[in-house]
Amino acid sequence: MRLEILPVLGIGDVSEGDDLAALIGNAAPWLRDGDVLVVTSKIISKAEGRLVDVPADGPERLAARDEVLAAETVRVVASRGATRIVQTHHGFVMAAAGIDASNVAKTQLVLLPRDPDASARTLRTELRDRYDVEVAVIVSDTMGRPWRNGLTDVALGVAGMSALRDHRGEVDPYGNELSLTQMAVVDELAGAAELVKGKCDQVPVAVVRGYLPAADGDDGPGAATLVRDASLDLFSLGTAEATAVGLRAAATLPDRQTVPADPEQAADPAAVRRAIATVAEVVAPGTTFTLVDDEVRATLVATMPQWPTGATGLVLASPADPTSPAALVRFGADVQRLRTALAAESVASVPLPPPVDGTAVAALAL
Repeated sequence: MRLEILPVLGIGDVSEGDDLAALIGNAAPWLRDGDVLVVTSKIISKAEGRLVDVPADGPERLAARDEVLAAETVRVVASRGATRIVQTHHGFVMAAAGIDASNVAKTQLVLLPRDPDASARTLRTELRDRYDVEVAVIVSDTMGRPWRNGLTDVALGVAGMSALRDHRGEVDPYGNELSLTQMAVVDELAGAAELVKGKCDQVPVAVVRGYLPAADGDDGPGAATLVRDASLDLFSLGTAEATAVGLRAAATLPDRQTVPADPEQAADPAAVRRAIATVAEVVAPGTTFTLVDDEVRATLVATMPQWPTGATGLVLASPADPTSPAALVRFGADVQRLRTALAAESVASVPLPPPVDGTAVAALAL
């Protein structure tokens, strides 16, 4: 395979209502079937009128930008100072919802296209109908990447090719069947095209030639297939936001959690010991938490009519001074600390009365 990356020169500034197909077709009469046309989302947004008027400077501008950002945001993923990483209405997770203030008048902000896949399909159809050329179209924008410095262009929309190249089920040269490998080829092509576009050269369109033997006959499912559902995202929150969620969950930990009914999901003694060790340095001096062994637990459960079905572990807890009201108040807080630490280890706990007088003043069924 030999690839060429060709800039499309002479498009110039784009304004609302401009005919992008005509601008591109006239600037690139050399387009061929099978070319991949990579178009910066900003000129699509401008042509579609996705512009917002804001003050040129001062606190009024910042306030207006914040208002626009809130309107474009579905949820905040992370926030540090003035930086906001958010999920947009499209499902993209990116800084400032992709709102841009470059290559536009100082009194305007550019929003992302409302539907980048639809924009790609429309442009592709118009180029085919007017210039009799069958190309794939990628709508690209710049994004940062987790754990990596620097930016790269990625695909927000695509028509005429698959967003992913799926290698699952293929066998590598060593005989290993691939089970996870899906390459985001449209992102790779968008990044490659950026090499000849640049941010200050006013080259918003490039062509990658040689990747496709021919564009797909239909538009395909678009770049929406690249958006990972938040429920499947292991990093759907920033660290500070995830910590805040955990603290709120700890503050609302119910008195009765559901303990596993499946014996194979029994509380891991090592996890329970880790939880006890976590709070050991912060509980009141003299407070003890003891994970009892199976034989002792079996004996004690017989004295505990409230023992929950499915519980497989028992922690006994004692304060330094069970006769002091102040010590008992602190002890209650320390028991809650342990329950929070157990929850962090995915161990559910149910507070119970002590099994026998004098053994402990609290017990946790696990």
